[in-house]
Amino acid sequence: MVHNAHPPVLLRDVIPDVADVVALLERNAPYTPLGGWYRPGADEDVATSSMWFQNDWVHADLTVEGSDLFQQHERYHEAARRFCNAEVILPHSLYVNMMVGIDKAGPAHTDNPKFRGRERKNTPMWLLRTMLWSELFRRWEIVQATAIWWLNDVEEGGLLFWADGPDKPPHRHVGAMANTTLLGDNHHMFHQVERMGPFDQGTHLVTQRAELAPTGDGSGDWAVVDRGAEVFRAPLARYRVSVLWKADVYGTEEERRAVADDTLTLEEVARVFDRDLASRDEKLRFDLERLEDPAFQEALAAVYPEARPVAAAPSIYDAA
Repeated sequence: MVHNAHPPVLLRDVIPDVADVVALLERNAPYTPLGGWYRPGADEDVATSSMWFQNDWVHADLTVEGSDLFQQHERYHEAARRFCNAEVILPHSLYVNMMVGIDKAGPAHTDNPKFRGRERKNTPMWLLRTMLWSELFRRWEIVQATAIWWLNDVEEGGLLFWADGPDKPPHRHVGAMANTTLLGDNHHMFHQVERMGPFDQGTHLVTQRAELAPTGDGSGDWAVVDRGAEVFRAPLARYRVSVLWKADVYGTEEERRAVADDTLTLEEVARVFDRDLASRDEKLRFDLERLEDPAFQEALAAVYPEARPVAAAPSIYDAA
């Protein structure tokens, strides 16, 4: 089966004074290259990363000063309640993407799921995604709302999103993106960051040691410094800046309390998979001792494949 989500809602004029966001950006610099599950084990001293930088503002025990500008945004909470037909909105994450000079798109993807008892802090990411696409763990899946806000408009830099499902052509949000937000279900809706300029040098690669921060020299520029050398600088307006907000969603407080103790152990995950594998007459069985074995991961993914959205743009993560 293919996950589908309702089309996201577009909010305009979201932040009354975007200078408040610029101040947040400056206070919480530097920003470091995106790693994550697409690039596990990247060598920190080899220039293989695009200039796609990221930083957390709210995550687990981290909450930076001023983050309530997004976390408690009244329009986000109201839009999430309407979109999800739910009363309880519990923001849990806020992070920033700052990107420049990438001549291919990011990956077409859905955001990583979490389940009661199983999330990235205690479960391999590949397994969480296989659980999502298997359709076997809906009972435990935590519904999440996502809002993406953009600071400015840059050269291209749009967002493709498959609001009608991965087997239908994508929609596109591009141009007039400054101070707008798309709020929806990015855990079930494929989406893809499009390429962004400047394009005169292709995709400029840096190491995982690179940092992006204001120059502090009065120019207003932000610079990428890689292993002690400045490799790129431009005014903030040239960087594609987005702030992503995520919240857990429950229909009612009573519903949240009722399911709070219904959590998944890895042993239960194995039992659920094994019951389904047996019903399919598959010889494969879930082996908790092989979670780090690529061959096992591939075998399970072959039974429960992830959808591939149509008309996705070429990605910086595609094999050469």
